[in-house]
Amino acid sequence: MLRIGVDLGGTKIEAIALDGAGCVLARERIATPQNDYMATVMAVAGLVERIEQSLGDRARVGVGTPGALSAVTGCIKNANSTCLNGRPLLRDLQSVLRREIRLANDANCFAVSEATDGSARGAGTVFGVILGTGVGGGLVIHGRVLSGANAIAGEWGHNPLADEEPGSPCYCGRTGCVETWLSGPGMAADHRRHGGEAIDAATISARAEAGDVACEASFQRYADRLSRALASVINIVDPEVIVLGGGLSSMARLYTEVPARWGRHVFSDQVSTRLLPPLHGDSSGVRGAAWLWPMEDGE
Repeated sequence: MLRIGVDLGGTKIEAIALDGAGCVLARERIATPQNDYMATVMAVAGLVERIEQSLGDRARVGVGTPGALSAVTGCIKNANSTCLNGRPLLRDLQSVLRREIRLANDANCFAVSEATDGSARGAGTVFGVILGTGVGGGLVIHGRVLSGANAIAGEWGHNPLADEEPGSPCYCGRTGCVETWLSGPGMAADHRRHGGEAIDAATISARAEAGDVACEASFQRYADRLSRALASVINIVDPEVIVLGGGLSSMARLYTEVPARWGRHVFSDQVSTRLLPPLHGDSSGVRGAAWLWPMEDGE
């Protein structure tokens, strides 16, 4: 069965077609129309239709989007692409494409991808983490994403981080959220607060590797905060695997530093949870959107 996944981002929309084995048959990327909801709907539909025409087949379609569907209104909520908020994106896409569409938060799609045929393949419980300009998460149990009663399962980025000062204001209206500490901008802001230069997280990591003392101190504070934040997830969900995604997931030392620290915060005599990098990297979101339609018998 042909599957098309669409990753609807703030600056780009990417679509990918997968066969039943997960092989890429087609891929296309376009710029996201800015602040124009209906143009965005038609852009997504146009991508799907062009790929179907090129392959000569009709597909099952999954879409990864910022935010989530409100269980009350059926409209998008919590999206940083604000033109989507309050809009019936799923209903409109289904109307234009004339079929059932499956839609999920982009972090959920990342988790689905890595649980299906990525780093966490074969694991029963997988927590997928996004560490980028924001902090998100998705939970997959036995191959299926958990949305939750309020469509916010996995949103660990908007919990407070324990053992910290009140922290910075978050766009969600709260103060000191995990996201304000563990996002790329959060790491850069922490570096500046401790007297460092105005540089981004990637530069901090690179300079730390090269022996810069101030940058190494910032990296160590980041690793300690990440270990505490993930320990709280382990205490609640107890996943077999945690996969990191987003730009900060490329910091290779996190995969040894964080598990070495999180044990002191986990309510267990041993922590068997594995912390892994993503197999599919930047492609995980769009692949996961396609895998919102799980494999069936015979595929």
